[in-house]
Amino acid sequence: MSIGTIRFLGAARTVTGSCYLLTLPKGKVLVDCGFVQGSSDSRDRNREPFAFDPKGIDLLFLTHAHLDHSGLLPRLVKEGFSGRIITTTATADLIGPMLLDSAKIQENDAERMSRRSLRKGGEPVEPLYTTGDVEQALPFVDRVKYGQVVDAGKGIRYCFLDAGHILGSGSLALWLAGAGSEKKIIFSGDIGKKGTPIINDPTLATEADYVVMESTYGDRMHKNSADTAAELAEAITTTFAKGGNVLIPAFAIGRTQDVLYILNRLVREGTLPKLTVTIDSPLAKKATQIYLSHPELFDEEAVRLLRGGRIGDAITVRFTQSIEESMALNKITSRAVIVAGSGMCEGGRIGHHLKHNLWRPECSIIFVGFQAQGTLGRRIVDGARSVSIWGEEVAVRARVWTIGGFSAHADQKELLAWLSAFRNRPTVFVTHGEESAALAFARLVGERYGFTTYVPEMGQEFEV
Repeated sequence: MSIGTIRFLGAARTVTGSCYLLTLPKGKVLVDCGFVQGSSDSRDRNREPFAFDPKGIDLLFLTHAHLDHSGLLPRLVKEGFSGRIITTTATADLIGPMLLDSAKIQENDAERMSRRSLRKGGEPVEPLYTTGDVEQALPFVDRVKYGQVVDAGKGIRYCFLDAGHILGSGSLALWLAGAGSEKKIIFSGDIGKKGTPIINDPTLATEADYVVMESTYGDRMHKNSADTAAELAEAITTTFAKGGNVLIPAFAIGRTQDVLYILNRLVREGTLPKLTVTIDSPLAKKATQIYLSHPELFDEEAVRLLRGGRIGDAITVRFTQSIEESMALNKITSRAVIVAGSGMCEGGRIGHHLKHNLWRPECSIIFVGFQAQGTLGRRIVDGARSVSIWGEEVAVRARVWTIGGFSAHADQKELLAWLSAFRNRPTVFVTHGEESAALAFARLVGERYGFTTYVPEMGQEFEV
């Protein structure tokens, strides 16, 4: 017997924009409300009217802090949402800095576009949301611990399991009561790979009627951690020998901390010489401080290394404090290691560093995270001979390294292993992957385990 419907309003046959709407007998629930990123029309799509009335949403569950899951929360509140935003303790700490940083970008972009529009006789452009909108949204956030089963009322119980993706990331279990029956839905969130630095491995769920499953790397495998670290060391050693700089576009939350952790280990073991690593991201500094404030979520190795409240003991980590310090980095021509956002090179300070280094054959660009279709990072990875950066054409002559083993996402084998823990045969909705990856993974799940699988289209609705 059906207890409601689920509608896929984001991350359907694409990687970003996570958003799922549950319509239940006693109310409506959202899981995630994230940015669409990477596509040429992403700005316009993030401004489209919601496919639901924000005032009619009772609860929102947030799986983790990355903007493709959380980025539209301030707009949701601005347009009338007044329920509760429920997430894990660490995610609640991270989304404040994350969304405030996003709002500043929205404000700066709107200011720049307004100047262009006004010069042409047009109208000013309003930001998608402001820092004030973020401050209005944050009081709606409730925090819960992993493993804590909570009765939310309206026939809903919930629990977050550690997804092992970034600090605070969760897989969400929902028990939904209908007329004389109860259904259990697991939203995988973004599933981490085993052995991810600092945080624990994913906690496995074992039973559900339905699973909403990510498939970012549903059609490929990662290198193992030893090969990943060795390739990072090779990239830096080779670049320094040629007299160039190393640029690492990295997400401020997750990848930056992992890269620092691995670099520290490589220097401590003697694989790399003593390094100074510059983090050119105010958000990354705040995120690193939040990471260090949650040792209860670290794995055993990280607890030992980070016991002193530092990200490492063998490398020197320097955070830029101002725009002037960021600009000064571009005067360095050799042996710099610069980690800067954004991870897909869509805005942020990495753009400035690419303009000064991407055309230099002695330099290297190291990609350590997924590059969505349509992003500047994806164009570079796919072998573009030149790219446009803020209206200026820049040749791609630096060596491009793609080190997939740093990804915070489980690969195909690990995604299958996560599903293999289910003792029953749930229906699986495959989402959060490019269409080819989602379709390939859905076929494999059906062949391997005999689960019924669907790859929803955007806006498609199913009874549950």
